[in-house]
Amino acid sequence: MNSWLYAKDGYYATYKQIGKEGDFFTSVSTSSFFGGAIANKILCLIKQEKLSKDATIVEIGAHHGYLLADIIQFIYTFDAQLLKSLNFVIIERFENLKKIQKKYLYDCFGDEINLTFYDDIKSFKTKEAFVVANEIFDAFACELVYTKNDNLYQAFTQNNKIHFEPCKDENLIKHCKKYNIKKGEVCLEYKTFIDTLLKNIHKLFFLTFDYGDKYPRNDFSCRVYKNHKVHAIFEDNLDLNSLYKNSDITYDVHFNYLSELFSSCKSIDFNTQANRLIEFEITKLLSILKKHVSYETYLKETQKVKILLEPTGMGDRFKSLFIYK
Repeated sequence: MNSWLYAKDGYYATYKQIGKEGDFFTSVSTSSFFGGAIANKILCLIKQEKLSKDATIVEIGAHHGYLLADIIQFIYTFDAQLLKSLNFVIIERFENLKKIQKKYLYDCFGDEINLTFYDDIKSFKTKEAFVVANEIFDAFACELVYTKNDNLYQAFTQNNKIHFEPCKDENLIKHCKKYNIKKGEVCLEYKTFIDTLLKNIHKLFFLTFDYGDKYPRNDFSCRVYKNHKVHAIFEDNLDLNSLYKNSDITYDVHFNYLSELFSSCKSIDFNTQANRLIEFEITKLLSILKKHVSYETYLKETQKVKILLEPTGMGDRFKSLFIYK
């Protein structure tokens, strides 16, 4: 999976269109008010003096740069002076994506923002930051496991086929016993990432959205997205060879495990995407918009926001963690 996504010729190594022309939709591609709601929360924290006016706003894995641009645009709309004092950071490992992000954000804001790029969270250190990571954890490479006769088996690939062998990884075995995982996906790399984040940022607000739930499904959720079609990883006659590095591969995130990795923090809040965006006053932003645009434009934006909040769609399917350290 790591090679599929992150090798030099991997899926994420080159720019991929998101939305109608791509393989999948995200909340960012659905409505700019997703970023607007996050910006509103940042502004509220600054007004409450919980976040400084010279804090750093960070996005990890920014793709084209749309989300950070939406956040910056809404901050500018409500308090333009803050753009002079806030710092903005993108953490991006791929140079070609950095070029796209730099150009897009420069086209949007010119020299009006303080923007810095880092290759890795390990190289970024600061006293105070608000960090956004949208659909990051479901892009960490995972292991596929299942239990048979009380023995844990782990997936491997050979000749473009997935097969299972008895698991010899003691850390994987311990993890599955601890969380009572009998079948599904496990990623132990979250810990290194989160430990680094907590070590490098003294005062931290961390916000993430992802597919998943509190508890493991105890079933395989691993799936492939290609041209807006979803294929379960064990779908009959699935041609893994043709999909390899040419499609997105993902799985549901185990949020209780994530929460535990943040256990040293002052506040750990788990919620659905819908409740999080409502908490961040996305509906208030729509009511403000209504006063300044045509009714037709308002309705269009309202329909987009509804997609973000729908209980049977993105609103409940995506979950969120909001951390304060």
